Amino acid sequence: QEESAVEIPQPLSSGPSAFIPAEVILDERVGQEVMSDSLLSVSHADHLVAVMRLHPDYLSCFLRTQNALLQPDGPLPLSWRHYIIIMASARHQCSYLVQLHSSAFLLAGGDVSWLRGLHCAPPKLQCLQTLNKLLAHRPWLITQEHIQELVSPGAEPRWSLAELIQAVVLMSHAHSLTSFIWGCGIHPEPDCSADDSLCRKICDYLQRWTEAVNEVQLLMEKMMMVQQQDEEFTPEELVTRFERERTESLLEPAEVVPLTLPDSISRFVRDPDFIYQDFSPRGEQSPPTLRAQDYSWEDHGFSLMNRLYGEMAQLLDEKFQVVCALTYHTMAMHTHVDTSTLRKALWNYIHCIYGIRYDDYDYGEVNQLLERSLKVFVKTAACHPEKTTLRMYSCFWRQFRHSEKVHVNLLLMEAKLQAALLYALRAITRYMT
Repeated sequence: QEESAVEIPQPLSSGPSAFIPAEVILDERVGQEVMSDSLLSVSHADHLVAVMRLHPDYLSCFLRTQNALLQPDGPLPLSWRHYIIIMASARHQCSYLVQLHSSAFLLAGGDVSWLRGLHCAPPKLQCLQTLNKLLAHRPWLITQEHIQELVSPGAEPRWSLAELIQAVVLMSHAHSLTSFIWGCGIHPEPDCSADDSLCRKICDYLQRWTEAVNEVQLLMEKMMMVQQQDEEFTPEELVTRFERERTESLLEPAEVVPLTLPDSISRFVRDPDFIYQDFSPRGEQSPPTLRAQDYSWEDHGFSLMNRLYGEMAQLLDEKFQVVCALTYHTMAMHTHVDTSTLRKALWNYIHCIYGIRYDDYDYGEVNQLLERSLKVFVKTAACHPEKTTLRMYSCFWRQFRHSEKVHVNLLLMEAKLQAALLYALRAITRYMT
């Protein structure tokens, strides 16, 4: 019977990723330059690097940034920086990073008793908990008062602005990196048990595999249409189209089922029930959107970061530029393709989820170019990364290469990082003025 010959994908128990076969990662690495040993420090996991190596230009930027974050010199002691990453990673239940940086914390001379839980860490680190959970789940709620509580002369214990900006970057870096780790299936303990209903659903879509070829062709046609559109919209119409997209994003909820956190994670988490909530929940007063023209990375965030943490501002700016420009002019089986409209739609959709609006962008393009299964994956990996499943990863862009899906995860990670940084930097700007 033909049905019995269909191979049902299950999470992979070996190799760098539970989603991407090891031979795919090895094949795509052939011919690429090997990273210098100086970049591959103890703070980098082999699996993470192996998957990112599918995009070597991005990987070199990422490693330079992470090495700068974790170099011996800096406002915060190195062991504290590893501990802050542990605290941030635990918000998204990322045992992969918690374990990695627990080891690095001890190697940096950290006090082993701190690893028993947050209650054993110094009060100054415990004070970061509110900012940590807001950055992780609802950064638009960060206000200048949250900054003032940490850095004002009366704060006890007091953070300097230099220390705080480094902590903000560390937390935001870790939060966004957990999205990449979960989104690419990079996890030390993938669940390899086969769920019968899941297997049946995967089998169903595998039987319709030929439909995927048509989906690619349809997306190509939509991209051509978007690129050829010369329709002009008034500012009011553009706001309406943004609000429509934001409202529709509420219809792509991740399945959020309360989980009992393992002790290895829960010991670093306070208020575990505080999670992402739609920027504009139905029937509730939504906070004002952050208009990019009022506070953007290019015009505002970068200059403030440059004053407070110059080297990091340059590295982050380079990383944002590289990921936004990254293209191989391919799409599934097609070559010589201009994918800029698709990349911009992905970036702006993620910022839309976080309440950031570009006045000059037509959000109708998001609906035209991003299929529902892709939106479900993106929203889950960005907002509830620990809920990302192989089925979600497999169901979008079924005819595309794994490297192209990793590319989506890179865009997702960097857009999420920039969104969190914008809200935090805006609050610091307001505190300083």
